Amino acid sequence: MGFLSDTTHFHIFTWVVGIIVFLVAAVMANGTKGKKITHMIARLFYVLIIISGVALFIKGMDYGRGAEYGIKFLLGLVTIGMMEMVLVRSAKGKSVTMFWVLFFVFLLATMFLGFKLPMGFEFF
Repeated sequence: MGFLSDTTHFHIFTWVVGIIVFLVAAVMANGTKGKKITHMIARLFYVLIIISGVALFIKGMDYGRGAEYGIKFLLGLVTIGMMEMVLVRSAKGKSVTMFWVLFFVFLLATMFLGFKLPMGFEFF
């Protein structure tokens, strides 16, 4: 049970920090060196989120709920894609309103499914 707990906690840590770094990068002024560095740190956390997510997906097969973990994995990838679209399009000066909305929709759907699945936390 140690690996399961460690993987779940590491995954939650990576996406919490990843979202914070993403939000910091999103509010920084375009064209600054700090924004570019913060964007690269966000990309590093995207990779860590995906790696820990793959570990949870593989472990999710033990519960016989691979399809649900697969859907959560895909939702997570789309969420990361929306984060990247917000940062790249804002750097180019293009409209990002739709991508912000999609980011929040996919983030909430991913979190709901992640906490609902057996390896998620029980709040009550």
